[in-house]
Amino acid sequence: MAVEPAALRRERSLEQTRGPKRTRTLDRVVIRFAGDSGDGMQLTGDRFTSETASFGNDLSTLPDFPAEIRAPAGTLPGVSSFQLHFADHDILTPGDAPNVLVAMNPAALKANVGDLPRGAEIIVNTDEFTKRALQKVGYDASPLEDGSLDGYGLHPVPLTTLTVEALKEFDLSRKEAERSKNMFALGLLSWMYHRPTEGTEKFLKSKFAKKPEIMAANIAAFRAGWNFGETTEDFAVSYEVAPAAKAFPVGTYRNISGNLALAYGLVAAGVRSGLPLFLGSYPITPASDILHELSRHKNFGVRTFQAEDEIAAIGAALGASFGGSLAVTTTSGPGVALKSETIGLAVSLELPLVIVDIQRGGPSTGLPTKTEQADLLQAMYGRNGEAPVPVVAPATPGECFTAALDAARIALAYRTPVFLLSDGYLANGSEPWRIPEPDELPDLRVEFATTPNHGDEFWPYLRDPVTLARPWAVPGTPGLEHRIGGIEKQDGTGDISYDPANHDFMVRTRQAKIDGIEVPDLEVDDPHGATTLVLGWGSTYGPITAAVRRVRAGGGRIAQAHLRHLNPFPANLGSVLARYPTVLVPEMNLGQLTQMLRARWLVDARALTQVNGMPFKAEQLAAALKEAIDD
Repeated sequence: MAVEPAALRRERSLEQTRGPKRTRTLDRVVIRFAGDSGDGMQLTGDRFTSETASFGNDLSTLPDFPAEIRAPAGTLPGVSSFQLHFADHDILTPGDAPNVLVAMNPAALKANVGDLPRGAEIIVNTDEFTKRALQKVGYDASPLEDGSLDGYGLHPVPLTTLTVEALKEFDLSRKEAERSKNMFALGLLSWMYHRPTEGTEKFLKSKFAKKPEIMAANIAAFRAGWNFGETTEDFAVSYEVAPAAKAFPVGTYRNISGNLALAYGLVAAGVRSGLPLFLGSYPITPASDILHELSRHKNFGVRTFQAEDEIAAIGAALGASFGGSLAVTTTSGPGVALKSETIGLAVSLELPLVIVDIQRGGPSTGLPTKTEQADLLQAMYGRNGEAPVPVVAPATPGECFTAALDAARIALAYRTPVFLLSDGYLANGSEPWRIPEPDELPDLRVEFATTPNHGDEFWPYLRDPVTLARPWAVPGTPGLEHRIGGIEKQDGTGDISYDPANHDFMVRTRQAKIDGIEVPDLEVDDPHGATTLVLGWGSTYGPITAAVRRVRAGGGRIAQAHLRHLNPFPANLGSVLARYPTVLVPEMNLGQLTQMLRARWLVDARALTQVNGMPFKAEQLAAALKEAIDD
């Protein structure tokens, strides 16, 4: 009999029979697939996630892979993993620790076994535990035999041998057959957790439609893995996790990653504004998926331009904005540094532009495939002169959709560049997302200037009295010819001006325009009258909320609030901070938001920081919050 998964998971006592085997019902499970970067772990995890989403569970994922296109096989730096947390109720994070680890080789086991709680199940591909492979990662003896894994439910499975045997009828070399071992593992886990199989088989038929032999082999390996679970004596128990029927409002749902949601939000913004959407981009991890996705949507008036470098990409986007498009450029931290001069030009020109920064570990090249929130101060201040730019940050993968619409709203209404700060955790992670109805989306239509606005003349800097936005005149409109450029302009006329008083006025006016942007008040969740507030921004929402739930479940009193708008801040933020003697700010940086809060409101905000390339764990934050409450 297999050892039951433990660790941060409640088990219901209901057990059923499934043929000669038992079925146990659980309320949640955390699974991690791990292997070489060429073993297909990301595909395996993605397929398991898709079937889990179609089954109706709530879920959260954490892909983790090396930066190299093909990292050295069998080494610790080359390990690629995919973690999935799914449940019959509302969840917020990919889970602190896996209940199940699928390790395709010794490197995958050694890199991940330290994250497992005692009692967790480990499924290992014994075919890869050769003497050479063990020595490559520093094992003197096989951990499958030396007793070091006695505290776990160990399942030694010759995945490679079983896969090759299942595919012996196909005209494939052994190396080609071995590539399907990830599908065998997927089939086994699909049996173990009662996942649907139709979607995966349909996916394989579509993916390998032009290679029918490979398609049939992968389907055969997938089915063989399922049948192995059904027939082997090593897996005496399978598990059910019921759909999360009460976790979601009524609607149509799909599984979605942050980058995909962001791309869809940009497409929707183009449609709702009535403008062509233009993306000027240079490929960079982890933002490239947005370029790939938008290039598929020419039918929605989307134009994508892959430039030769970051500077050309944003220059093309700004030119498209001048020409009357909803313009976007996508990048990560290193690209923002290169784009900074053109962002300053966009501030001076006062044209709409959405700058999407999918943050990653830095500085410089840093950690291309790991997450971080360390670009906040760069987004706020990383330009010469006084060049204020609004900043919007989504909290979840699904919220990347609405954040893209919000950034477009601000850019269009206030004629300004806008930063949209996502990060690698949101970009690659996924969750169920309710597909909105078209009439739920905001009306983003804008009016271009078509006639003179100052007698018989057109003044390009004659501002709207409410938004302080200047008119947007498409080049070629008769009678509305005007000058643009980075040299300071005269208020109203737009003529070049070196007048000190005018420069002072224009700098203060541009700042006042950003300060006057309409953003919702900050909502505070404080059911018990707490004296401690935990304030977050961006992707820390899930871990913070999960930690707050744990603290409250243990009788602690704590308030929670989360910022989407970081420039300008919500108008009530100062009064909210003043209500709480203790303010804690968890950030995946060294305290950048904390520094802004302390400078602005002179509050004793305390940073809880982490910069290890991974998201916070809920238990880690819960312990820090409890310690702060007890002080």
